[in-house]
Amino acid sequence: MLRGFAPGGRYHDVTLLDLHRRLREDYGDLLVMPGSFGRSDIVLTYNTDDFVKLFRNEGPWPHRRGIDTFDYYRKNVRPEVFRGLGGLLSEQGENWQKFRTIVNPVMMQPKTIRLYVDKLDEIAREFMGVINGLRDEKNEMPGDFNQWLNRWALESIGVLALDTRLGALKKDLSADTSIMVTYIREMFELTYQLDILPSIWKYYKTPAFKRQMTVFDELTRIIMSHVDAAVVRLEKNPTLSSDQQSVLEKLLKVDRNVALVMVYDMLLAGVDTTSSGSTGILYCLAKNPEKQARLREELRAVLPSKDSPLTPDNMKNLPYLRACIKEGLRLYPPAVGNMRATGKDLVLQGYRVPKGTDVGMASVVLYQEDQHFARGKEFLPERWLKDTEGCPSGKTANPFLFLPFGFGPRMCIGRRMASLEMEMIVARVTRQFEYSWNYGELHILSALVNIPKNELRFQMTEVDS
Repeated sequence: MLRGFAPGGRYHDVTLLDLHRRLREDYGDLLVMPGSFGRSDIVLTYNTDDFVKLFRNEGPWPHRRGIDTFDYYRKNVRPEVFRGLGGLLSEQGENWQKFRTIVNPVMMQPKTIRLYVDKLDEIAREFMGVINGLRDEKNEMPGDFNQWLNRWALESIGVLALDTRLGALKKDLSADTSIMVTYIREMFELTYQLDILPSIWKYYKTPAFKRQMTVFDELTRIIMSHVDAAVVRLEKNPTLSSDQQSVLEKLLKVDRNVALVMVYDMLLAGVDTTSSGSTGILYCLAKNPEKQARLREELRAVLPSKDSPLTPDNMKNLPYLRACIKEGLRLYPPAVGNMRATGKDLVLQGYRVPKGTDVGMASVVLYQEDQHFARGKEFLPERWLKDTEGCPSGKTANPFLFLPFGFGPRMCIGRRMASLEMEMIVARVTRQFEYSWNYGELHILSALVNIPKNELRFQMTEVDS
């Protein structure tokens, strides 16, 4: 199998999604990906019954293979910064559980997330002005519109994680914000190269590995400076009511180092994933004008004018918006699937898999198959509504198949934030513009995060009212 990854091989230089499709074609629904260069083997499954067994038997401290280069950086390059805290991305076992227990009450409370509706709506409305300025004579977006979506996502997560505006939507970026925009994407690309594909970095510090350490160093410097500035700002103007305290303020009350590590995780995990998800949803709506029109009518009832504010109360009345987002994530998910180490010895498809074995669940390969979702290749938001109106229901699929934010104790801690961001941007774009796509199929480059391969030349025409 490993020879297939060499130049000229069947698996060389293909996206992660295509790799999984080819592996399934060649080896079936269960296979072992041999470890290489110090990595353990990974079992890959494309069977939903296996997904159920894995999630139901993951134990109290679910183990998910982390990012080894990031773990190396934290422990060996900058131990004085992280002080033994691995964070949610790379920590395991009891240490992970302790950290998650500390941050869960801050990150998962709906009332905390509701505090950010006004600020995120302000950013989304500002982004509508950016879109107006970017349109050419055909009302099309420029080829680098994907970068602008990343900048919107960075500006949003900056408010959520650091309680400050980074200025990512300005025409002229500050030096540090420019670095963040560029380096977060580069970090994902290098992580895929070093931590997913075969790499010898554990034996020989390759140029790519050295570059990754430089990227981490620059991001660490910038994040530390923002956290330090926030500490000074909050000491001068503390929020008296705990109900009104920001995520950062609550984390700092626990411990400054906990705050630093959690902010780092939020910034690294919350930019490309959110912009990727939003891109797929907007593409689906652009290709399905009748669904887009229905969503716009729902939004008009909540937002009588394009400048009407989104609020926690009126956002409760947008079921079709949430259905569009869920269906868009099914067709164009930000990630290929989930991974867990077996919590105990399991039998998968007749084969014994020992406790502690890493198992990858490449669920994205199954999302468009009719046996799981009827008319699976079609964009049908109605499948997620209470009344499916004659449309096949999405709720008949195995509930462990489509889990865009994971499952159980190790599910994405930022899912409420990411959902709110995507609701904001899709609502604002759809309320203000009629948008279409005129350049064939959207192609996805699957790495650590699925990102668009095409130039995102959406055509956006402002609606009259």
